[in-house]
Amino acid sequence: MRTYSFNKILLLIILVAGAFSQFACKKNNSGAPPVISRLRASTPAPNDSALTLAGPGQTVVIQGSNLATAAEIYFNGYPAPFNSALLSNENIVVTIPADMPFASLNPADLNTVKVVTRFGETVFTFPIVPPPAVITAMSNEYAQAGLRVTIYGNNFFFVDKVVFPGNIAVTTNLTANTSGTTLEVTVPPGITASGPISVVNRYGTAVSVLRFNDFVTGVMHNGDNISNFSWGCETSSDAAAYPGAWGSFNRLVFTGVNGGDFGWWNWNRSINTNGSQWVPAANLDDPIGNYALKFELFVKEDWESGRLYITKDYNWTYLANYAPWKLANGSNIKFNTGGKWQTVVIPLTAFKTKANGIDGTGDPAPSLKALLGTSGFGNIDIMFINPDVNAVASFNAAIDNIRVVKIK
Repeated sequence: MRTYSFNKILLLIILVAGAFSQFACKKNNSGAPPVISRLRASTPAPNDSALTLAGPGQTVVIQGSNLATAAEIYFNGYPAPFNSALLSNENIVVTIPADMPFASLNPADLNTVKVVTRFGETVFTFPIVPPPAVITAMSNEYAQAGLRVTIYGNNFFFVDKVVFPGNIAVTTNLTANTSGTTLEVTVPPGITASGPISVVNRYGTAVSVLRFNDFVTGVMHNGDNISNFSWGCETSSDAAAYPGAWGSFNRLVFTGVNGGDFGWWNWNRSINTNGSQWVPAANLDDPIGNYALKFELFVKEDWESGRLYITKDYNWTYLANYAPWKLANGSNIKFNTGGKWQTVVIPLTAFKTKANGIDGTGDPAPSLKALLGTSGFGNIDIMFINPDVNAVASFNAAIDNIRVVKIK
């Protein structure tokens, strides 16, 4: 009798649970297609109001109804991974993919959010846009008209034009990579002014800190309008040997430098200038990371051993150790500049102490005054050293437009 009563109670519990399950299923998965009513921020109030736009990498909440069985989510037609534990009938918490390749998206899918569930799909019109473009560098800041240059940065998507100093715009033959980090453009004729460049796309305008075609700002030596060369190597103006050169420049040309040879003072192995102002005295309390040494470089032959040591006033306490053939991962390449000039950017934070027996690899200079002294005035010395094992059979390079300028 007790067994019979227990079985009846158990059966009743199962029936009630089943009915509740069916009710819950009907409530959450009614079989109706999904509906999206809005997107809101994922953070608590006061940021829980409806969003008007969102961008890659941003976590949002898709709100609506019949969303619990979502199987696929797309932003601008690009699939977004999601955690099914963050689904409910009314909400989906999801992060818009940070790697969204805007350059290769189908234009018809732009500014849409699509949710596919077990019972159907819906497309909601909503702006999904990248952050504004950012310009960080340029392959040659003194490139002549007709030359192809690369602008580096982020979010170079749907670019309408590149504007050079003097408001000279280029609207054709603009080529960005799929990740939007590089943009190729041909330098237009007629540039006589100097100043920033701009990249204009459908999301706004990016203006560079770098100054294109500027032969004055921060220039310590260029062999022409500002010539502070003292000794060490030859000066040339042979543009046929180094195509794309502007006026005079310095050449480092030599042969037979064995491993362990520190004889930078030998002829043609250094550029040593007279004193000039590295950073204006009024700015010596600025963060050291705001400034960089720049110059244009043309390397004709493969460079795979030896380095440029760069110092102020021959002081090796802090020096820049420039070896473009040695990659950050420790591997080596045969480096040259591909038959053209390129801009080298060495942040002043790259001037470092000696560590583990290697100059310029230790702690960075903590401030401008620590590196440059209280006046910021002095000569610059660019010296070819070979602390490496392999000998340098020959070296042929040219350097121009040595300058220290703001990068932030």
